[in-house]
Amino acid sequence: MSGLKLFRTDTHSGMTEIMPRLAEVEADVQELVETHMKTLLGVTFLASEYITGPVHGGRIDSLGLDENGSPVIVEYKRGVDAGVINQGLFYLAWLMDHRAEFERLVRDRLGATAASQVLWSGPRLICIAGDFTRYDVHAVREHRRSIDLVRYRLFGGDLVGLETVASVRGGMQVSRRAQRGAVVRAAFDVQGTAMSELTGAVDEVLLGLGDGVNRVDRKTYRAYQRLRNFACLCPPQRSKLLVYLKVDPGDVDLVPGFTRDVSGLGHHGTGDLEVQLRTLRDVERAQELFRASYAAA
Repeated sequence: MSGLKLFRTDTHSGMTEIMPRLAEVEADVQELVETHMKTLLGVTFLASEYITGPVHGGRIDSLGLDENGSPVIVEYKRGVDAGVINQGLFYLAWLMDHRAEFERLVRDRLGATAASQVLWSGPRLICIAGDFTRYDVHAVREHRRSIDLVRYRLFGGDLVGLETVASVRGGMQVSRRAQRGAVVRAAFDVQGTAMSELTGAVDEVLLGLGDGVNRVDRKTYRAYQRLRNFACLCPPQRSKLLVYLKVDPGDVDLVPGFTRDVSGLGHHGTGDLEVQLRTLRDVERAQELFRASYAAA
């Protein structure tokens, strides 16, 4: 991975560098990711080598459904391959023309409820390869589709590294000021000035954590996402906002009325740590937790 070096500490000889390597064959990368897709990508695996039919004549490496219900196509290349993006876009176009077929697949694998909640406004293409060129990075920014370029490396016999090289959300990208304005208006409609200011402050902080932050709107929450969700903001309640983070509650000193362990409890969005925000000071208090969740994603 670009500039990344990995070392194993050894009390006797100091440090030993673990040299990165590529997989022997492309299928090894695919098998690894499909087996652990939820952990690695935040995507529920649906199908492998999915045949698109005699007319289209293609075979999609992997199909999945992300944490927000968006359809996901994953394409793999062992090393650098200039055709991976175009190949993925070819399959993404097929997917948009065969929504009913995809929903049947979701129904068969995950049930009717999941099939009824597929989010067609944001289908995603994830390309996983040994590396990408600067032309690949430029190309994804010119498309109107949601595309993630992910570089992989294997270290030793039991370590794998993933690095997001580029992440673009086509069709949903607007300026941060416009995004914040939309969130504020929605909050104002519900609760008024205080909640609109609070919601706007949270939105600005979460979007400002990095250039690769994307926002996905669902009816019951807004997800803030890198490759995976790192925060979910629920609609304002009478006197507070609820934000769910991908932070282990066991690593946090929980404060009653501010942070709560919701692992195993049903709630909208994703994440095991609930943060309750009532004032702008609470937003300041929560920023360290926001950054930790962003880093974990």
